[in-house]
This record gives sequence, structure tokens and C-alpha cells, in this order.
Amino acid sequence: MKLVKTSLFSAFTLCASVVCAQPAPTPLPLAAPESQGFSAEGVKRIHAFFAQEVANNRMPGAVLAVTKNGKLVIYEAYGYRNKATNTPMTTDTIFQLASMTKVMTAVSAMTFYEEGKLPLTMSISNWFPQFKEQKLGKPGADGTFSTMANKTPISVQDLMRHTSGLTYGGRGATPIHKEYPAGSVVSAVQYDGTALIDKLAAAPLMYEPGTTWDYGFGLDVLGLLQEKMANKRLEEIMRERIWNKVGMKDTGFSMSTKDASRFAHPLAVDPLTNKPQSIQLLTTPIKYDCGGGCAYGTAGDYIRFGQMLLNGGSIDGKRVLGPQTVALMTADHLGTQIKNRVAVTEASRAEYGFGLSVAVRKYRGVSAINGNVGDYTWNGAYGTMYFADPKENMVVVMMAATPGDLRKEYRERVNALIYAALEK
Repeated sequence: MKLVKTSLFSAFTLCASVVCAQPAPTPLPLAAPESQGFSAEGVKRIHAFFAQEVANNRMPGAVLAVTKNGKLVIYEAYGYRNKATNTPMTTDTIFQLASMTKVMTAVSAMTFYEEGKLPLTMSISNWFPQFKEQKLGKPGADGTFSTMANKTPISVQDLMRHTSGLTYGGRGATPIHKEYPAGSVVSAVQYDGTALIDKLAAAPLMYEPGTTWDYGFGLDVLGLLQEKMANKRLEEIMRERIWNKVGMKDTGFSMSTKDASRFAHPLAVDPLTNKPQSIQLLTTPIKYDCGGGCAYGTAGDYIRFGQMLLNGGSIDGKRVLGPQTVALMTADHLGTQIKNRVAVTEASRAEYGFGLSVAVRKYRGVSAINGNVGDYTWNGAYGTMYFADPKENMVVVMMAATPGDLRKEYRERVNALIYAALEK
């Protein structure tokens, strides 16, 4: 099977020697990988890896974007956007971002923080009074639960660092988990924003706020909180405060029908389980702009977003956040007093701390993922991944439609390939 691969680097090389149409604009200035410290052999290994995965029918295709020192050194499309129709993957393919949405939700919230409107210690009951009377749950041995008064209100910081106690129902089997929707996407398909807030406020907290990292609905509530502050949809807020400034023209919560052919589709059958697989949001509308997992976007858009953060909050002269705010976001907010369960959700992130929507590396080693102290990351359940390494001055975005457990393998394998290709 021949790999379908689109390379803008090869297009530029060709156009240097013959008359041809200009290739599509790239999201950032191009540079040869070798000029920024990547080995030619290492880059070949990266391309060969994706070729093999596509040839073995383990993934339909992918788009990989890597920046080093602010230059786009890898920007490749591999395989198929839709294998069922033999539609080749292109760099402008639109992917369902899943939980990579969370990072954008936190960034837009931090723009309100910079305006003095969103103190991190403030209780969310200032916007949603329903949470004032929320109880703390205690699972019983008989499949039931009891409740008790909750002494610690949920803060804005708790929403961003996953210490709110508002768990995902799909993350456990206790009777408390059963009181919650399974996850962000499920909630957005079933509830509008008002109904979700009422549902969450009526559920017992899994943990006392500020005591335990537990993956859940914090960023969805944060998105709805922003909507209440601005009296606008989260999509409008992000477009004004992030996407228009960064140049993310293909990112949104509601994609037009004209873009439907650009969506990436997974293989019909999970190659590990041989069971049917799909991405629900490709066919099902949402009832609210869920800040925890419902945005779409391209690799080109997200690499610009990641570069903006690595730059300290600005890109091409347009500022989204101040550098000190970005530094606050990408620092560990768990410390030693909060129970750290990050590795329960991301097994390879052992001993990572957690900032405001991103996991943050505290040690070189311990974790099975390569990188440097201070790197930060978060990924998406449908196969998208993102990490930034300030020490290497590098951002990596890989987009794929692989909703099964293979996505977890790819997080480690792609990480290994990228770092192995660095020569200096």
C-alpha cells in the first residue's frame, strides 16, 4: 500500500526549480528541520512510522505539525482523511479536538482574569448560586451513597486544575459517578448549558474541592461561567479573545456544512478490538458550547495557538495573554497537599503536576514520556495530542481520528520519535 503524504516542503522545493502555482500558506514560517537541530535520519523515521501505521490499517491518517525556535519544521499530512472514500489527508483537514478544547477554554478565561473580572479564588456560586448548597458524597458499601455538608466552595482555580470534585460519570463505577453524565461530549448532546449546571449542582461532589485532582466537568462549567459574564456564546468569546487574534480561522464549536467534507473520520472498526468505532460529534449536534471537549480545528490552527502560548501569549504582534499569565497557567497548581491522580487519566504522566488546564512536568524521568522539566501538555480522546517544551523551544501537534486505545500508544510513540530526532 502506498502512503498518501502531502509535503509542503517538497512543494516549495519543486517550485524553486519549475514554474508552478504557489502552495497553500503555512501557519508559521517554514525552516528545514536540520537547520533547527533535527537530524535528517530522525525525520525520516517519523515519516516512516506514520507510513507503516497507515499501511497496516491501524490509523486512517494523521497531520503532524512541529515548530522549533518559532519555525515550522514539520508540517505533513499522512494517509487518508476518510479511508472509506479514499479521500487523502491534507493539512487543512478539520479534527474533533475533544479535551484539547480545555486549554483554549482556560486561555479565554484567563483573559477575563487579566481584566480583574475573574479572581481564581472566587467561588463559582457567585455566578451559579445552585452550587451554594451542593453536598459532599460518600459511597456506601451497599451501592448507595450518603451526603454531608460541603465546607469548601468550588473556586475558579478548582475548575481549571480539576480539583472541583465535579467528576466525569464515565471515569468510575461508584454510585456517585452514576449521578453525573459520562463526559463533556455526552453532556453537550443531552443538555443545554442551564440544564447541565442544574444537573451538576444537584449531584454529590466526589471529593471536597481543592483536595484531589480528578478529571471532570470543571472546564465545561468554566465555559458556561464565561458565557454568563459576557452574555455571549463561548464560541463568540473565543473568536473575539483568541481565534481572531491568533489567526485560527478553522476553529469553532459549530462548523458550516461547506466544511463537512474536510472532517477527519476514524476507521470503521477499531484495529485493536475489531469493534465498530465512531466520533459522535461528526454526526450529532451539541446543545451548548462545551468547553471541556466539543471544539473542532486543524493542526495548523492549533500549532499557532501552541506557539502563541510558548511565545508568552502573543503571536505576529497580537497579544492574547501577558507572559506572566502564561507562566502562571503552565506552573504546577497541585503542590504537595492535593492528592495527585493525573496518572490515573494519563498513565504515562506519572509525577506530572497540573497547571490551569495543562499537565506540567516536575521531573526529568519518572514519567515514561520524554521531555524536560517545565514541558506542558494535554491531549484529546479522539486521537489528537499537543505538548510544548519551553527548554527546547518546541511545540508539537498531532491530529488523528483514532478514538480507541491506540491513541494512548501514539502519545508515547510520537513523543519518542520527536525527541529521538533532536540532535542538539
